[in-house]
Amino acid sequence: MYPVHVRGRLDEPLSRWLWLVKWLLAIPHFVVLVFLWIAFAFLTVIAFFAILFTGRYPRGMFDFNVGVLRWTWRVGFYSYSALATDRYPPFSLGEEPDYPAGLDVPYPERLSRGLVLVKWWLLAIPHYIVVGILAGSGWFVWDAAGARWGGGGLITLLVLFAGVVLLFANRYPRGLFDFVMGLNRWAFRVVAYATLMRDEYPPFRLDQGGDDPGGTPATATAEPAPAPPTARPAAGGTGAGKVALLVIGSLLGLISLGLVAGGGVAIAFDQTQRNADGYVTSDTHAYRTESYALVSDRIDLDLPGPARTWRSLFGDVRVWSESDHPVFIGLAATPDAERYLGAVERERVDDLAGRREQTRLPGGSPSGPPGEQEIWAASAAGTGIQFFTWEVEDGDWTFALMNADASRGVDATLSVGATLPGLLWAGLAVLAGGILLLALAVLLIVLGTRSRPASPVLTP
Repeated sequence: MYPVHVRGRLDEPLSRWLWLVKWLLAIPHFVVLVFLWIAFAFLTVIAFFAILFTGRYPRGMFDFNVGVLRWTWRVGFYSYSALATDRYPPFSLGEEPDYPAGLDVPYPERLSRGLVLVKWWLLAIPHYIVVGILAGSGWFVWDAAGARWGGGGLITLLVLFAGVVLLFANRYPRGLFDFVMGLNRWAFRVVAYATLMRDEYPPFRLDQGGDDPGGTPATATAEPAPAPPTARPAAGGTGAGKVALLVIGSLLGLISLGLVAGGGVAIAFDQTQRNADGYVTSDTHAYRTESYALVSDRIDLDLPGPARTWRSLFGDVRVWSESDHPVFIGLAATPDAERYLGAVERERVDDLAGRREQTRLPGGSPSGPPGEQEIWAASAAGTGIQFFTWEVEDGDWTFALMNADASRGVDATLSVGATLPGLLWAGLAVLAGGILLLALAVLLIVLGTRSRPASPVLTP
């Protein structure tokens, strides 16, 4: 039998109306599960590398992730994956033998180091398709963001039908319960396989009913004959403190990975994207308009603190143009630019460095050539490559591209750059902070997954 055991006992009698508000009652569980699944995804990534290099799934991480699946199943059994009990699910990662729903995955001593590379995406594709059809795309999804859980599709439809029958007939159709259990069991087998917990390929079958073949029966059985007390080791368990350490460590780990990636990108950008003059530049874009001018959206620089601080961060800003006829490029305070160009036919671009969208604005011709205006904080004019350099200042600014003689039909290429003298140091600082945070995250995860020494206890 497949080594992912999902059990459920139809816990009758059930309230006629309680299922209508279980979405509200289960909100505390949903909130906790969001964080638990973030930790689940992060630990699965760590387990991937552990299995790849050692062939073993770290035991503490395995027990935690099984606990997340177990908690998820209890909440789903109570709410809209089954609606088969009115007993409020416990806030626990451990097995709760007296609760009418349970899940268990036996720990594998060894896992294939080769299968770990393909089973979670390639080999599981047939099951993803089948589960997507049976349970809907809202069920278990494993993607770049990690594993996500939620009800949907056929399961939700069948459970909704069961709720309506319960409301009006005060009974839960037994055959429907057995079928819903089979769908849920299939989905949990697939998610356990896809998240690297087992190497055994999930079977293409619905094992219906509350009892899982090979698992612990969900229904009451006769009491076994008393046996003499025997000694067994006490399980270390995963207490609330360990859960908190794992969740906090996983969250810090995700944040640290973002910081490490951001710091690395900043350093790489600083070392590879500078031109010969030391400017970090954008891509060059070609601009063309049949109107008299091309202007930027308002550049709003509301800089907190002294301007010299921001100048030390950004350095000099430079704008380049290139054209085979005389063009003018300039930067002016927005009120001054509006007085000169506000009534001129022009096109406005919402992102000068990215050229996302140009908007035609109606108007007439300019009052005179742009070079004769005394409004420009920085400007340049001529044929071929031209540029101006500007020191960052607080205020609202507008960039303009025109023909030097203010005629129609502007055609030029533009690029923007800045010296960014602090980019390298900022990248190094962010990278160092990310590494320190990652070390803290690893420490918390190790503390959270370390088992307590076993102690012998008597079991009757």
